[in-house]
Amino acid sequence: MAKQIDDTATWIREFIETFVASKENSLKNASDDPAWGKPLVGFSRGDDPIYAEMKSDIGDFFMTPYEIFVKTFPDAAVKPDELSVISWILPQTESTKRAHRKETATPSEEWARARKYGEEFNAMLRKNLTGMLTREGYQAVAPIDSPWWKQQMSERYGYSSNWSERHAAYAAGLGTFGLCDGLITPVGKAMRCGSVVARIQIPPTMRPYTNHQQYCLFFAKGTCGKCADRCPVGAISKEKGHDKEKCRIFVSGKMKEYVVSHFGFDSYACGFCQVGVPCESRIPVKE
Repeated sequence: MAKQIDDTATWIREFIETFVASKENSLKNASDDPAWGKPLVGFSRGDDPIYAEMKSDIGDFFMTPYEIFVKTFPDAAVKPDELSVISWILPQTESTKRAHRKETATPSEEWARARKYGEEFNAMLRKNLTGMLTREGYQAVAPIDSPWWKQQMSERYGYSSNWSERHAAYAAGLGTFGLCDGLITPVGKAMRCGSVVARIQIPPTMRPYTNHQQYCLFFAKGTCGKCADRCPVGAISKEKGHDKEKCRIFVSGKMKEYVVSHFGFDSYACGFCQVGVPCESRIPVKE
């Protein structure tokens, strides 16, 4: 039987904040600096029509919260409105952003470590949150860690995945998309995000926007485009937006080779479009 919680949103938020404040949150460098700052947490309903809209836009292969849940728990007699999607934002630290802001062609070691060890921590957060919910009697799954998660081609957007952490965060009121496809949040675009789908009732977070590109200066006011200037391979343009394939080839090729040869661990990193831009650490449109 599931544990009865009076304030589920506060319970989940405090669990995530406490885990991010733990020693596990580390760049694993000599000074053991934290990989992430204080997280943002938001929630969306499993039956929110925005997920059906995403599926229609991205492709039939895109999974709604209900679809990933019933694939994971095929014997569960569940309705979409019994599900909640828990989403979080892990902001890059000021020291990591400062180091990476200075670079123009190859990643800083701090940024590369955040991509490698910070994402390993993010995976631990997904696992620990899912485990905690399960122990308390709530069925839960982290879609990115599910065997059902995969990447394939969207007719409209090219190389895509059947579950997107950024889109879940958008549904949970945590941010909107920019010219480079990054999610602009109240703590900026220099971040990573995660999500868990659970059979639990959590009041959804209000979305303080009506347009999926509302926080981007380029789309909102026709100005900026600094992320295009920061891209070392021209994979972002004001005319065509984000060239995902050009970006993917660069990151998985040259950037991976650089990280391995210079920092000694197997990973890749780029993220030049996330720093040295007005939306690095805030929502620029509001100001």
